Amino acid sequence: MGVYYKSKGGFIVKRILVLGVVMVLTLGLLVSSAAAATYTLRFNHVLGPNHPYHKGLQTWADRVAERTNGDLQILVFHSSQLGVEEDILEQARQGVPVGQNTDSARLGNYVPGIAVMNAPYFVTSIEEVVALNDLELVQEWKQELADKYGFQILSFNWVQGFRHFMTNKPISKPEDLKGLRIRTAPAPIWQESVRALGATPVAMNFGEMYSAIQQGALDGAELVYDNIADQSLHEVLKYVNETGHFLLINFQIVSASWFNQLPEEYQKILVEECDRAGLETSYFIQENTEKVKAEAQAKGMIIHTDIDLEAFKAAGQAAYDKMNLTEVNEQIKEALAQ
Repeated sequence: MGVYYKSKGGFIVKRILVLGVVMVLTLGLLVSSAAAATYTLRFNHVLGPNHPYHKGLQTWADRVAERTNGDLQILVFHSSQLGVEEDILEQARQGVPVGQNTDSARLGNYVPGIAVMNAPYFVTSIEEVVALNDLELVQEWKQELADKYGFQILSFNWVQGFRHFMTNKPISKPEDLKGLRIRTAPAPIWQESVRALGATPVAMNFGEMYSAIQQGALDGAELVYDNIADQSLHEVLKYVNETGHFLLINFQIVSASWFNQLPEEYQKILVEECDRAGLETSYFIQENTEKVKAEAQAKGMIIHTDIDLEAFKAAGQAAYDKMNLTEVNEQIKEALAQ
């Protein structure tokens, strides 16, 4: 589409910038939509756009928008587009309308006991995670995080699956990890757990991991299966050693002060839909794991299953002792058994 002019050099086409006009109109509609919403939450996560969590979080956002007739809008940002996790958590504490997919390891920096939920071999199923919601001790931790530290937990019904050691050599027992520099999240329970299980923990932000492994600064990482394709880890790591040392439970948090400003009905919708999307996503990941494993193998990774799990479980106890979580762990296990 264009207007044509005759010149000495022949025909010169002066294109009408239809595409530009369309883009401006589209942006105008987006701005208008955001402006129409009374409440807007910007939600951050470290995972890539192809990870199941991104789709799950977007589903949550869509359902909240539908149930509030667009009056409460959630904008989901993948790959730490809003910033690193610790910075977003601090912003939420200060009342900024942002949210973050996080874990109890980081929340344990504020309320130490809750870190137990990301300790080695703590629970083994999604059903156990759901049951944790009903425990009085867990409710007390959630209340303390909101009242004292400004974190409103919307849901922790988000389970990424089991984390395994991913390396360039097979790992069968804790001694095999000796001297290996393994990336883990920058939180004490993660680091002490990796150390207890035999490796040298290296605290590093998620987005820096690939290049660090590629450059030899790391010998591996401990991650879930979906991280392989999401971060192209098959290019730099060869073995998935199925230690299953953590069942990764994630927490969706927002600013407590922002949450408390919402109408009560909107608070209810935000929590209900977060729980709902979380369980759907968790079960999808669980059911899709075999397919993801096969894809990793097709890309050249070796799934190593000759693991002395009892040795790893025994070694992991040192992390509970180091972090003073042994008694808390026993209390929760007893409560879950009732």
